[in-house]
Amino acid sequence: MRRLFAVAAAAVAVLALAACGEKKESLTSAKGSAQSLTLMLDWFPNADHVGIYQALAGGDFSSTDLDVHVQTPSDPAAPLQLLAAGKVDLAVSYEPEVMLARNRGEPVVAVGAIVQQPLTSIVSVASKHIRTPSDLRGKTVGDAGISYQHAYLSTILARAHVPASSVREVNVGASLVPAMLSGRVDATLGAYWNYEAVQLQQMGKNPNVIRMNQVGVPTYDELVLVARQSELTSGHIDIIRRFVQALGRGYESVRRDPTGAVNNLVKANPSLDRRLQLASVRATLSAFFPAGTNVGRPWGWQDPTQWSAYGQWMLSNHLISAATAFDGASTNEVLAGQGS
Repeated sequence: MRRLFAVAAAAVAVLALAACGEKKESLTSAKGSAQSLTLMLDWFPNADHVGIYQALAGGDFSSTDLDVHVQTPSDPAAPLQLLAAGKVDLAVSYEPEVMLARNRGEPVVAVGAIVQQPLTSIVSVASKHIRTPSDLRGKTVGDAGISYQHAYLSTILARAHVPASSVREVNVGASLVPAMLSGRVDATLGAYWNYEAVQLQQMGKNPNVIRMNQVGVPTYDELVLVARQSELTSGHIDIIRRFVQALGRGYESVRRDPTGAVNNLVKANPSLDRRLQLASVRATLSAFFPAGTNVGRPWGWQDPTQWSAYGQWMLSNHLISAATAFDGASTNEVLAGQGS
């Protein structure tokens, strides 16, 4: 979940819009009219969502006869709950949250990966000299109190042969960066390498970053687009397909012109710091369009093997109770060139 303390004040105003999430937009429209569709973000708008705002500004949605309404949640846990309840049409969330939701019996499925690499990291300011997991011995690590973040730390310490008892773990809630700057903690697990670390760099703190998938945690898609399972077996699948492919064109436009895309993001959300957003977007391009196994795949591709491996990790760490939480949790059916 995003902890963007630099724009915390903006969040207060944005959260007032969350009540809109209680309205269910119809997915049936008269022939020739724009189809209304409600998308709920995972948190308030930021660089990770730049392609959404670019697709809105560039007409990618409207050109496919979609009238897209973006909403923000009052709580990061709300989007998938509202989606499952039929209060919104699509939601932005996280791969582990999709599995946790399915484990609770919520019939949701990820239909495209937006940020196709883990962003969650262990971040610390340079003066703490924490460059590897071994450097965590004797240190205090803050996190947001999320179950899988605790499991991340346990996995990382075990792989580095660092006794868990030698590391103090503190729940600092949303105050990840303030907790570091105040000296309350030596490092945080939960800050993002593409945002909080960039922010600290701009503040002259020269942060050290340890990425989850480089120190023992299986790789996963940090940010995904989620739909209700029932929508994929009904006449609504074509609407979802149009949305996902238009969104892909929005992110392709970001890749071609990051500056112009950030201008559109900030125009729609004036409280954002343009300098920070632009630096963050440029840092995230490699996660929007990862190299390696996704080469030649359409934008939004979700690797079934990766999802299974991460799901098995969640299962082995008792975060979920059955393989049904990850078996069938993602699909590439609505991506460009896929499906029937």
